[in-house]
Amino acid sequence: MKRFSLSTAFLASGASLCLALPAFAKSVMSHGMGSRPSMMGRSSHLSSTDQHFITEAAQGGMAEVQLGSLASKKGSNRGVKAFGQRMVQDHSKANQELMKLATMKGAPLPKSIGGKHQAIYSRLSRLSGAAFDSAYMSDMVEDHQEDVAAFQKASRTAHDPALKGWASKTLPTLKEHLRMATQTKQSLHSRSKGKM
Repeated sequence: MKRFSLSTAFLASGASLCLALPAFAKSVMSHGMGSRPSMMGRSSHLSSTDQHFITEAAQGGMAEVQLGSLASKKGSNRGVKAFGQRMVQDHSKANQELMKLATMKGAPLPKSIGGKHQAIYSRLSRLSGAAFDSAYMSDMVEDHQEDVAAFQKASRTAHDPALKGWASKTLPTLKEHLRMATQTKQSLHSRSKGKM
C-alpha cells in the first residue's frame, strides 16, 4: 500500500523536503485535541495489522492533500487542477474522520507523510506544465489502484469494527477517484497525441 487516496516547511534551500506540521497536526490543534497528548500517546488496543493500516492510510491521506494542493497550483490542464482540488476536499474529510477514529482508539498517528511520499512530492514539485500534469496523473492512477485494493482488504479483514466500517465507507470515494484519475490521464494522453 503506497499512498491513500484519502493535509507544512516545504523545500528548505531546495535540498530536502521537510513536511513538518502537516494539516493532520494542524487539525488536531485547531479542534482542541492538541491539549490531550495522553490520548494520542496511550497504547492502542488495535491489532498490529489494523495499526499498520491506520498509519499507511494517514500518511497516504496527508500526501494526497499536499499533492492535490500542488496540482491545483502547478497543473496546466483544467482537468488536472480540478482533480487536485477534489483530492484536497475529499482526503481532508477522510483525514479528519481517521484522526477522530484513531484518537478514540488510542492509536498513534504519523506526524509526516513519510519518506516515499516526500520523494514523490519533491519529484513532482520540480516539474511544470504538461510534464507535471502527466506525471501527477500517472501517480494518481497507480496510487488509487493500490488504495482501492488496500481498502477493499481492510473492509473485509480489519479486526476493529469501527476501522472496518470506515474503510468500507471510504472505499466508494476511492473508486470514484480511480475512475476520475484514469479518465483525466487518458484525456491528457489523447490531447498529446493530437498535437503530434
